[in-house]
Amino acid sequence: MLKSFFPNHDFKALLFDFDGTVADTMPAHLGAWNKALAKYSLSLSREQHQAWAGRPTHRIVEMMNELHKSTIDPQQFLAEKEVHYLSSLHEVKTITSVMDVITHYHGQVPMAIVTGSRRKIVDLTMKQLNLHSYFDLLVCAEDYTQGKPAPDCFLMAASKLNIAPQECLVFEDAVLGMQAAHSAGMKCLMVDEKYSLTHTR
Repeated sequence: MLKSFFPNHDFKALLFDFDGTVADTMPAHLGAWNKALAKYSLSLSREQHQAWAGRPTHRIVEMMNELHKSTIDPQQFLAEKEVHYLSSLHEVKTITSVMDVITHYHGQVPMAIVTGSRRKIVDLTMKQLNLHSYFDLLVCAEDYTQGKPAPDCFLMAASKLNIAPQECLVFEDAVLGMQAAHSAGMKCLMVDEKYSLTHTR
């Protein structure tokens, strides 16, 4: 299956971003952002949300504060946003093109979720979608300090799986995540807006 992208490479681990890559959570997250921001008379566009994808929520709140000269408390906002997201969790579906890869390689190579989202939210979403059995490792926002586009999260996943970075293939939907993968010395496949897989260089 992956040979069509990398005919001369047998990867030893597959690392997947979560939101917008494995699970189609982006509409639910954007809706939660805007419900929580309404209290502050602010909003987040789809384009801005996509451009900042991969960063932890608290960092995006800090950036919103800088942009709008606002004083939103990141921890309080995080709690409010999570309540809104969980209320729409039942609407979230998996992304078929990526799930085809996951089910095909399940049991053949180790697989990890590597995300900028918090473990609680990822865990609840994975339970909703019955995904836990496919993955050997979760690396979430609490596990590292420097978020994407820094390579730290992907390097941590490779280290925990005991696989060399160059033997890992990353699946990402966000520019920051692709930059992080390439900085880690890893190949990357992009999940585009039509949920097709394309090779990034």
